Amino acid sequence: MNKSDLVEKVAKDCNMSKAIADQALSSVLGAITGAVAEGDKITLIGFGTFSVTKRASREGRNPQTGKTIQIPAKNVVKFKAGKKFADAAN
Repeated sequence: MNKSDLVEKVAKDCNMSKAIADQALSSVLGAITGAVAEGDKITLIGFGTFSVTKRASREGRNPQTGKTIQIPAKNVVKFKAGKKFADAAN
C-alpha cells in the first residue's frame, strides 16, 4: 500500500473526499515529522512509538578498498510497534 492507496482507504472509511483525506494524512505525517525533527518522542497508543536517538561516530571500512574511514555521528529515527499493532501482524 502506498500513500494514494491509504488516502483512498481513509476517504472511503470516513466518507470524505480524497482531497480532504489527503490533507488530513499529510497533516498527521507532517506533525509526526516535525516533532521527531525537534527530538520529541511520539507515542500513538496501540500503534507504536517514534523516537530519535543519537548514533555516535565510528570507524568503518570502504568495502571496495578496505581503507578505514570515519563515519560521522548522526541522529536516527526509531519506531517501536505497539502491542496491538504487533499482535495484528502475527
